[in-house]
Amino acid sequence: MDAAIFVVDDSAKDPDAELWYAEPPGFTALPLQALLPRHGTSAGDELRTAVAPLLESAPSELVRQQFIACFSSAQQYLGALCGIGTVNCSIGLHRDDVNDSAAGMGSQPLLSLLTLSWCDTPVAPRGVTAARAVAGVERHERVEFLELPCGPVTVSETIRVASPGSGLPRHPLLQIHAHAPHPDCKRMAVLTLSTTAVARREQYRAILRRIAGTVSFDDPLAEAAAEVEVEAMRAGP
Repeated sequence: MDAAIFVVDDSAKDPDAELWYAEPPGFTALPLQALLPRHGTSAGDELRTAVAPLLESAPSELVRQQFIACFSSAQQYLGALCGIGTVNCSIGLHRDDVNDSAAGMGSQPLLSLLTLSWCDTPVAPRGVTAARAVAGVERHERVEFLELPCGPVTVSETIRVASPGSGLPRHPLLQIHAHAPHPDCKRMAVLTLSTTAVARREQYRAILRRIAGTVSFDDPLAEAAAEVEVEAMRAGP
């Protein structure tokens, strides 16, 4: 079997990072800080500079205003996610190459949203916290308890439908969650993969389980550097 090949993103070298994980092909990280700049900062100027060519290339004022409205709505949605503890967000785009004409989806592009959020938890053993995460008021289905390199993790699924009057499409939204309690036993990382392609739940669940298997609360780059240094010391001059 060929060894896995990883491309290290700059975010992995963030000195303030508290969790590391790998995303499989097809996911593109959204720069939350760049898309949600604070008022009056240089980041805001940089965003306006980046968007200016798109606005200038619009064929009409109507198209320009539609783009501004869509961009503003996207910022509002991202801001709402950040408001509940989301720190990373990626868009997934995959081709539906499963031959299933009955599902009526063959070869269509499938969109998904991968988020990483933090939430505070009562102090408790990590296994207890992981179990509590799927025993709340939300109706979690297909619950699975895993022992992964990062510790105990529960994987579960929920189905959501936008409430009437919300302005959002009322298509069922499949959300697959991986709850990973932090070693300090005071908080929990939650990876959530959301998609309207409910018929592909098995494939998306496999994707999230694969991502959860790469989660680490210790810097893997630092560990790798330490291993190289130890090997060098063993080899001698």
